[in-house]
Amino acid sequence: MSHTTRWWWVRHAPVPFTLHGGRIYGSQDLSCDCSNRTAFEGLARQLPTGAVLVTSPLKRTWETAAAIAEAGLALPEAERETAFIEQDFGAWHGTTWDALRDADDGAMAAFWKVPALTRTPDGESFADVMIRVAPAMERLTEIHAGRDIIVVAHGGSIRAALGHALGLAPGQALSFRIDNLSITRIDHIPTGHLGGYGGVWRVAAVNRSPVPEATGDPV
Repeated sequence: MSHTTRWWWVRHAPVPFTLHGGRIYGSQDLSCDCSNRTAFEGLARQLPTGAVLVTSPLKRTWETAAAIAEAGLALPEAERETAFIEQDFGAWHGTTWDALRDADDGAMAAFWKVPALTRTPDGESFADVMIRVAPAMERLTEIHAGRDIIVVAHGGSIRAALGHALGLAPGQALSFRIDNLSITRIDHIPTGHLGGYGGVWRVAAVNRSPVPEATGDPV
């Protein structure tokens, strides 16, 4: 029996333009487009059976999980983990980057100087996302030590997970590309005992396509 805990992070399916209209939606609760049957069948083939399922509270993550199950992977009832929600952009929700630029109030200029560390008005920074994701990863690793954990989450929370595993600064972690429906796998290997703490993290895959045979990506 392996004592390694394997985290399979999947970014949710894309949110249609008809719903967001080019506006910033961050932690707003929008639905997603689950019509890409080929991609979901690819996820069902690549993801493990008998895994724990975790989603964020936002509907686009559990809609994605339901579509993976419909494509052929038996999944249990999901644990909803608030710590894995997308970054909260606060007062910027519902507006566009162009509108923020045209407002010329200095807020967007300040944000882009250090985007990983700057909080949006009434919102949070990417560094804040890392601060909440890390302890949730440690806690769930301890609870589900030695298991596979499938997490359907968001670009921000997956980058934060990579940052925690690799010990990166927020600005470094923010530079990862995480596509919709991609797989990122992070393993936790215990050292000295079988619990979730006191181990090391290993990144096994980042932004892997759900249909690797079509892209040449390694399985």
